[in-house]
Amino acid sequence: MIFAVWLPLLMPLLAVPLARRGAEQLPPRTAAWALTALALVLALSSTAALVLLALNGALRLPFVAALGHLSPHLLGDGSPATLPAAVLAACALTALGASLLRRAVRHTRELRAAHRQFGSEASAGDLSVREDERPDAYALPGRPGRIVVTTGMLRALSAREREVLFAHERAHLSGRHHLFLVAAESAVALHPALRGLRAPLSYALERWADESAARVTGDRALTARAVGRAALAARAASPRPRLSLTATAGPVPRRVSALLSAPKPAARALPRTLAGLLLVCVALSATAALEAATDLHDGIEVAQGESAPVGHGD
Repeated sequence: MIFAVWLPLLMPLLAVPLARRGAEQLPPRTAAWALTALALVLALSSTAALVLLALNGALRLPFVAALGHLSPHLLGDGSPATLPAAVLAACALTALGASLLRRAVRHTRELRAAHRQFGSEASAGDLSVREDERPDAYALPGRPGRIVVTTGMLRALSAREREVLFAHERAHLSGRHHLFLVAAESAVALHPALRGLRAPLSYALERWADESAARVTGDRALTARAVGRAALAARAASPRPRLSLTATAGPVPRRVSALLSAPKPAARALPRTLAGLLLVCVALSATAALEAATDLHDGIEVAQGESAPVGHGD
């Protein structure tokens, strides 16, 4: 087990660069789903590997073996790296768990604080207008979801450009894009090497909303112009919750260029070599974690005497 269990921990170092390159060649919606799924599989596989490493070492401690009714001589001494690896894995699990909890608490507090502001602000349906000269607009998730826009942003855009902006933010809310961000942030908390997926995922979500706004308005040029003008106006935007999404985020010139170009066909696929490498990364990571878990389970059964060899005298 000690060898297979390391693979899920190292796989993100190879998979993240491949995924960043592959996401550029996919339609936005497909890219967002693929990046989120990849991040979750790799994060869960690496976390399972850490749990297995820690458990493999803990079972060799006399008091733990006694609690589990294990026979130490059947469990074996293991590799010299077993106990040090178990200590490191336990420390890593503690730190990563604390990081995940801190992120969850911080995001919850930010969203609650943002929603408490609506009592003193003008609202119409899902639209909430803030009295603020700094141009800003974003989709605030929650129950209900809100489109928050400042008076400064309303003055910076024409009536038709405001329609584009609202359509963009509504696409974030209806598509529940904040859940993609939650999944990605959780994955990063469990394996910091996955932070390289943040930027391409954010870009894919904004492009997804761009394309939705272009369909609603029926004018790609208008959508590109509205996105560009809103981004230029929002250079000094007010602080907002980290899980909010805004039309002014990401590489705006690249998004504008994509809007002014023909949209990528939905059926477009990754080059076979790149797609194959990503599938291999995911399969190896998940399979290695499963194999390590199976090996540990078999070892525990033997140590408990459930699968011990029958004696010669029987």
